[in-house]
Amino acid sequence: MALMNTLLARLRPGRRAIVALAILLLIGSGLALDLANRGLVWNTFWSLTGEEEPFAQVRGMVEWAGNILRPAPRLAADVPVNHAAVSPFGINTFLQQEVELAKRERQVQMIAEEGFGLIRQQFPWEDIEISGRGDFVDRRNDLNGDGQIDEISAWDKYDNIVGLAEQYGLEILARLDNPPAWTHADPAIGSFAPPDDLQDYVNYAVALAERYKGRIRYYQIWNEPNIYPEWGEQAVSPEGYTELLCRAYTALKQVDPRIVVLSGPLSPTVSLTQRDLNEFIFLQRMYDAGAGDCFDVMSAQAYGFYSGPTDRRLRPFTLTFARPLYIRDLMVVNGDAHKPIWISEAAWNPQPDDPAIIQNGAFGIVTPEQAARYMPLAYQRAQEEWPWIGNMSYWFFKHADDSRRNQAFYYFRMVEPDFTPLPIYDAMKSYITALTPTLYPGVHQAEDWAVQTVDAAPLASEGAQFDEAMAGTAFAFTYHGTHLLLRWQEGAAPVRVLVDDELFMESLFNPYHTLTEDGWHVREVRASLRPQTHHIRLESDSPFTLDAITVADRSFQTLYPLLAGAVIGLGMLLWVVIDARRRRG
Repeated sequence: MALMNTLLARLRPGRRAIVALAILLLIGSGLALDLANRGLVWNTFWSLTGEEEPFAQVRGMVEWAGNILRPAPRLAADVPVNHAAVSPFGINTFLQQEVELAKRERQVQMIAEEGFGLIRQQFPWEDIEISGRGDFVDRRNDLNGDGQIDEISAWDKYDNIVGLAEQYGLEILARLDNPPAWTHADPAIGSFAPPDDLQDYVNYAVALAERYKGRIRYYQIWNEPNIYPEWGEQAVSPEGYTELLCRAYTALKQVDPRIVVLSGPLSPTVSLTQRDLNEFIFLQRMYDAGAGDCFDVMSAQAYGFYSGPTDRRLRPFTLTFARPLYIRDLMVVNGDAHKPIWISEAAWNPQPDDPAIIQNGAFGIVTPEQAARYMPLAYQRAQEEWPWIGNMSYWFFKHADDSRRNQAFYYFRMVEPDFTPLPIYDAMKSYITALTPTLYPGVHQAEDWAVQTVDAAPLASEGAQFDEAMAGTAFAFTYHGTHLLLRWQEGAAPVRVLVDDELFMESLFNPYHTLTEDGWHVREVRASLRPQTHHIRLESDSPFTLDAITVADRSFQTLYPLLAGAVIGLGMLLWVVIDARRRRG
């Protein structure tokens, strides 16, 4: 740049302007060529803005630069988080829509073969307690065609769904919503509105929990209570929803203290109307009403809308995949840093751009190829960067038929009603089945989905981070970071630590670099200057207790002093050279 300025200074003013313009044109042409051919600059812009079109990338870079003008969300990424150890791979299902048992099983089988570990399955209240309070008989169908209504248990369908999930090794997140008509004295309030008597909802939730005790652990109270029409034909109410949440939470815990209660997922919106309320305002009002004591897991949605999963622009009034960062910020501020966020719905919509489609473009429009490419990247980003995220459920697997193809949300489907896989199905199957489960920076509990064990089991342990740890003789995991720390309680025999199948140390219990906390030990096992991937195996001849695994990326803290020292050294050397030349001159 100095040489260029020198050359320009020697030219006449007119020629200087022409040369400067030519240089700018050359730089601009090079940039345009790079962006058009998806070169280095394109990839850099894509990694920061999630945009693929050149003009959108340039605009996005200007907006990304604006991040420095706004406070960054407080994420508390180094805080232990409970209920984040589950498989990150979930998917929304509507298995109750499948009349044929074989088709229902085929759905579950395809989901399991794809590598998903959890289904977010709706248990519609209107389909279980259909006709009245405490009445679980279905009298809506003539099953044998004799002209007479046949009575069957409304539970039969859901017993089958729960059994299929168990058969194929899937956890269930039960979504509890959709009240029956008898819960509203005035139909004008809308079919989605909460019941006139909240105790009716509590009783329905308890009936489910009692029937499936020990089989379903995760229950979600309502769906998107901050937007229309999920709260009915009335203004949404954070305070009203909080009352519903707290009453259900207390009742479910009485059925089984091990039940994990999820809040209803908050829908991303910038609206401030009575029918729709910005999720950040809604959540803070929930906290103000006492909701912090009434859920174990916060739920949110993470749709990509109009940009890809790499979008790092942080603007509260823009809808992007990273919007849950602001939910996390509010949780940290309100003392809930130890709770995770589960993403109840995440996807990009490959719908046709057809004005006849209801809500055409409301969720953004991408190609099937983009939808298939974006979703694995979204899961990977969440695992690498957001240790406070637990499960993320794709929206959705399929509907039983195509009767809703005139609506935009229909096109989020992963397979067609006839089970023909769409590109997103094959992309996710390839990604999940080829993935090596890895612990990235964050504090991970020993029961994390990425930790392999042979004989380990949960153990109530005083002083453990969440009063429970894992006891066993062997643990194995892969991690990626600069530092690895373990929190454990010793057993009767030494623990051997193997790094990449080579013996690293004979015992974790060597007092060197070990801190004692109420009978627990914290030991730094590995450290490196830059992030590295290693496979760790811990094994012992007798059981020991492992509580937490902390992975850190301290490359900046480690390299910054070295770089600063190098810059200072070069500066001093340059000063010596300049001073020597000055003295000679």
